[in-house]
Amino acid sequence: MGSSSILVSTAMRRLEGKVALITGGASGIGEFTARLFAKHGAKVIVVDIQDDLGHSLTKDITDSSSSCASYVHCDVTNEEDVENAVNTAISKYGKLDIMFNNAGITGVNHTKILNFNKFDFQQVIDTNLVGAFLGTKHAARAMIPARHGSIISMGSVAGSVAGLSSHAYTVSKHALVGLTRSTAVELGGYGIRVNCVSPYLVATPMAKKFFGFDDEVMRKFYSNANLKGATLEPQDVAEAALYLASDESKYVSGHNLMVDGGFTICSGDFFGT
Repeated sequence: MGSSSILVSTAMRRLEGKVALITGGASGIGEFTARLFAKHGAKVIVVDIQDDLGHSLTKDITDSSSSCASYVHCDVTNEEDVENAVNTAISKYGKLDIMFNNAGITGVNHTKILNFNKFDFQQVIDTNLVGAFLGTKHAARAMIPARHGSIISMGSVAGSVAGLSSHAYTVSKHALVGLTRSTAVELGGYGIRVNCVSPYLVATPMAKKFFGFDDEVMRKFYSNANLKGATLEPQDVAEAALYLASDESKYVSGHNLMVDGGFTICSGDFFGT
């Protein structure tokens, strides 16, 4: 039986009674995280622009677990949409404990700056960076009076090293680390923790489409990674987000949690292993 199908006992539910909002939550890593948070007792608000997937997911979560889940249509580049999503959490549940700024896009796969136009570049920045800024801002609005909360943003190994993706994606993820650290400094005074989780390449449909990889190429990709004998899956990233959302990380803030099998600290196979 897979870990995603195991019901978590009440004694082990790490988010019991907490309210979590997940942007880009209808598919990919967001979907895995929504399901995992719900299994750990959180009331989950899934935020996305994929309405059919969002409604289907929240219905499935509600039907298969004892937790509540609801869907809110939201374009994270639109401040009114983000404000409405946070307001929905407050009006529905009276608070917001966890904000996961997960929504993001890869954009066009241009590796040459001369091939990039302003629109394509700006679209990635608006979604990946400005979307996280708006999510952090409005989550803070809800969390400051309560003087507690956990804000998490979806980073990437592309936020620590260059040359792995397009200029726009790389810039957006580098800036996201800066946003995390800067807001952690301010919001720490209110008892609010701000962190990001940065995975290595995850074989989501979006990543496969961006790179043009099939399953065979993905397997080869992981076989060449630093950590041998393991493959990064969406569930692994969701588990990292769960740690940052839970009270187990109560003294962790301003941190960029790498889920990369040591990729970003390895400059080559120096020992010939």
